[in-house]
Amino acid sequence: MNKNRIAIFASGSGTNAQKIFEYFENHDKVEVVLLLCNKTEAGVLERAKNFDIPTFNFSREQFYNTQSVLHTLKKFKVDAIALAGFMWLIPTYLVEAFPNKIVNIHPALLPKFGGKGMYGMHVHEAVKAAGESETGITIHLVNEHYDEGSILAQFSCRIEPNDSPDEIARKVQVLEHENYAKVIENLVLNKF
Repeated sequence: MNKNRIAIFASGSGTNAQKIFEYFENHDKVEVVLLLCNKTEAGVLERAKNFDIPTFNFSREQFYNTQSVLHTLKKFKVDAIALAGFMWLIPTYLVEAFPNKIVNIHPALLPKFGGKGMYGMHVHEAVKAAGESETGITIHLVNEHYDEGSILAQFSCRIEPNDSPDEIARKVQVLEHENYAKVIENLVLNKF
């Protein structure tokens, strides 16, 4: 049986990517076939190497002004894409090439605390400053705008009044690691 083939886009250390690699490592229906990265020194590249997953580095110029990323995805026969800490806006040509097959994770309960510039600790600091009593993650489809694609799933956690942004980040990361790969699996296997 042919497996569904997914590619991961990442920019950073790769803790979410690592959980995805682990989840699908011996999966009977889905496999990670490629990691794409826009930073040559990103820790995620080493994580991919440890799982024998091929990597492809690209520049901003290549991403926005050429078809090299799309050609690489086609060469690896990619069926779906998961963003795991990838900060650049996905260009229209990729959204059109993979309709409803690009998924992202956001470290807040959208539509709150989303949009350009809302990533990483910026989100957790904004959540803390707003005095929220809960936060969480949103897993959503990707369109041409930051954090505006259809929501597939949300998972929440309580925030205690004395939680720091770092503590909020830790709680959110637990949700990310527990849930992202399962939602990717459901998307790829057409369970939505």
